[in-house]
Amino acid sequence: MTAAFTIPLWADLLAVGIGAAQGALFAAQFRDRRLDLLGVAIIGIATGFGGGILRDVLLSQVPAAFSSNWYVLTATGAALIGMLLERLISRLGVLVNVLDALTIGLFAAIGTTKALAAGLPVVPAVFLGALSAVGGSILRDLLLNRPIALMHVGSLYAVAAIAGSASLVVLQSSGVPVFVAAAICVAITFTVRVLAVLFNWSLPEQKAITTVPRIRRRSRGDDATR
Repeated sequence: MTAAFTIPLWADLLAVGIGAAQGALFAAQFRDRRLDLLGVAIIGIATGFGGGILRDVLLSQVPAAFSSNWYVLTATGAALIGMLLERLISRLGVLVNVLDALTIGLFAAIGTTKALAAGLPVVPAVFLGALSAVGGSILRDLLLNRPIALMHVGSLYAVAAIAGSASLVVLQSSGVPVFVAAAICVAITFTVRVLAVLFNWSLPEQKAITTVPRIRRRSRGDDATR
């Protein structure tokens, strides 16, 4: 068992705000859905701290997002700002991707150390850390009635979180202090995610299985004609 990695409230709120703004920007692409302000706010909230809620529910803990008034207010405000300033923020694509990679790393580190602190084995801890990082995007896609993005060919969103979470549990088992291990987790997740975006890395795509043509069984009549 290890102590949970904690970050200042302002840094946690910044990560939630970035996730919420990205959720709103993503939802704004689908004009046919005709989302109103409430719909955008709900998607922003789900994207901003959906992963954290899933993590805490699985750990049988009160969700951290409900421990302060600022979480819901930050996610809602960031989502509405993301919708209103969609065109301006879209031009800052590089900055948004960088902040997104940092956010994934923070959520992965917090989720993994929380799981270890709760006494979970290392493999479930890695899973929970990755879920903390990508859970918001899963809820976002479900609310928008879309295929879940991380299950399709992309830029290693979940793989980056898994790599960071796995590095954290390895370092923790080696006796590295939790803060140092968490910082390395964030760095590895950030690096994998940014490099995947820059170089368009992705996992191998599933190929369609070619069917073997059926061999027609010859009848006795066919043999007789030969």
